[in-house]
Amino acid sequence: MARRKTLSRIGAALAILLVPIVAVGTTVYMRPMWVFRQASTLQFQLSGAKSLYVNLNGHRIHYYVRGPISGPPVVLVHGLGGRAEDWVNLAPYLVNAGYRVYTPDLLGYGQSDKPQDANYSIQQESQLVTGFLDAMHLEQTDLAGWSMGGWIVQRVAADHPDRIRRLILIDSAGLRMAPEWDTRLFTPTTPAELDQLDALLMPNPPKIPGFLANDILTQSQQGAWVVHRALASMFTGQDVTDTQLPGLKMPVLILWGDQDQITPLTEGRAIHKLIPQSNLVIAHGCGHLAPEQCSAIYGRSLVEFLGADSFAQGTELEAENAGHL
Repeated sequence: MARRKTLSRIGAALAILLVPIVAVGTTVYMRPMWVFRQASTLQFQLSGAKSLYVNLNGHRIHYYVRGPISGPPVVLVHGLGGRAEDWVNLAPYLVNAGYRVYTPDLLGYGQSDKPQDANYSIQQESQLVTGFLDAMHLEQTDLAGWSMGGWIVQRVAADHPDRIRRLILIDSAGLRMAPEWDTRLFTPTTPAELDQLDALLMPNPPKIPGFLANDILTQSQQGAWVVHRALASMFTGQDVTDTQLPGLKMPVLILWGDQDQITPLTEGRAIHKLIPQSNLVIAHGCGHLAPEQCSAIYGRSLVEFLGADSFAQGTELEAENAGHL
């Protein structure tokens, strides 16, 4: 009898333990992207980042800030369809070097407002970034942008050159160059289109399990209307920066993956040619997701560039990927 009671208690205890395990497993299977985003948010917050909001032009804009309060400020601007957490692998290099790092969610992305009446153009987002600098009381800052974010920060630097100490362009768009791939893939609707997009974003992409692919597609369609509006504005050509880049006078670092198919290296070299005082660092074996997947190259290059008293202008350097921090 005592043995049966003991076994019964063990069985009850195991059942209690299994309930949360099954619940977590079910959540991962049914909502893997939600789990991934919660995990990346938690990773940011565990690293000391504060998750905050600021009101800009009547819109609630989310951002993270981390690093010493007295540290030199750096603002990192994500790309099309991105969010502040995209900097999770790169930001630690700057924080560890003593910088105060701000990573906002642009209007329409991440945890920021998504107003129906916005056009989500480069001009509108660049004005938002300028308003963010004002709200953070950053009279002068280092400013970096990735992909569409690079295009946005080019506009900010051209419109407010006195506000930007040093500029960093990461696998950036912005020139009058038509994409050589189907931009509809930015909002894939089928697993096959998702595979095509992944092949453009990174070398040797991993095979995505069916349950994960389905959730990615669902999440993609929910935000597709913002991406479509942003792309429609870009295709008008009204915000291209070809004629503005030669006028930039601040030091500029250009970071580029040599395997990037979204914004090919030819575009990086064209930007480099338009900005005589710029330095170009080419990351070998890295694609468009280099700030995440090749953060070691980008992180070291960023810290060296921002901390240097002087630097050789007009240089092109090549670097091998050495993994994450």
